[in-house]
Amino acid sequence: MLDPVAVHIGPLTIYWYGVIMTSAFITGTVLAYYNASRKGVNPEHVLNMLILIIPAAIVMARLYYVVFSWEYYRLNPLEILATWHGGLAIHGGLIGGFLAGYFYVRKHRLGFWEISDIFAPSIILGQAIGRWGNFMNQEAYGGPVTQEFISRFPAFIQNQMLINGQYHHPTFLYESLWNLLVFVLLMVIIRRRFFPGQVFLSYLVLYSAGRFFIEGLRLDSLYLGPFRIAQLVSLILIAVATALYLRLKGHKKKEHL
Repeated sequence: MLDPVAVHIGPLTIYWYGVIMTSAFITGTVLAYYNASRKGVNPEHVLNMLILIIPAAIVMARLYYVVFSWEYYRLNPLEILATWHGGLAIHGGLIGGFLAGYFYVRKHRLGFWEISDIFAPSIILGQAIGRWGNFMNQEAYGGPVTQEFISRFPAFIQNQMLINGQYHHPTFLYESLWNLLVFVLLMVIIRRRFFPGQVFLSYLVLYSAGRFFIEGLRLDSLYLGPFRIAQLVSLILIAVATALYLRLKGHKKKEHL
C-alpha cells in the first residue's frame, strides 16, 4: 500500500489526497482562464467566481457525503471535518459549485450558458485528476477480481488494489480515463459549438452516463434504500440535460430559419 501522507512539516501532515485535489483545482482554474480569454469573456470573472465556487463545492461535497453516511458519522462526529481521509461526493460538489456560480452570474449579469460552457472542460479535467486522490486513499474501488485480471494493470495499481488480501476493480482508474475522454470531446465541442449551453449539457450527459455504469462496480456506493444514489442522480442529470439540450438546439435552429 502506498503511503497516503505526502510530507510531514513539523506538526503539519500533508496528505496526497489534498495535494492531488489542490492540483485538480489549479489545473481547472488555468484552463477556465484560457477558455474565457478565447471566448471573449473577461477572465477575471473566472478567478472571482472560483473564490465562491471552490469553498461552496468542498462544503457541499462533504455535506452530501456525510448526510448519506450518517450512521457512521453520528458515532464519529470528529471525522466530519477530516476531509483528508476522503469523502467528498462529486454530485454534492456540483450542487455547491452550481449554486455559487449561478449567484455570481446573476449578480454580475453574465450569460449563464456562456459561463457554464467555459467551466465544463475544467470540471471534468479536475474530476479526472481528483480520482487519483481516491487511489492514494484506497477508496472508490470496485468488487473483487482475479489476479489474472488485475495483472493487466501496472504493478503500482495492482499493489494498491490489493485490499484485505483480495484484488479489486480499479474503478477510480476507469472513471479517470472516462473523464479524460469526455474532456477531449468537450474541448472539440467548445471550438465548434452550435449553441450556448452545448458544452455544459454535453458534459452532464457524458459524465453521468459513464458514472452510472462505473458506479455499478463500486463497493463503497452511497445508498438511498436499495438504490445507489450516484446512479439515481446520474439518470436524473441525463434526462434533464438531454431535454435542455434538445430545447436549446431547437431554439437555435429556429433563429436560422
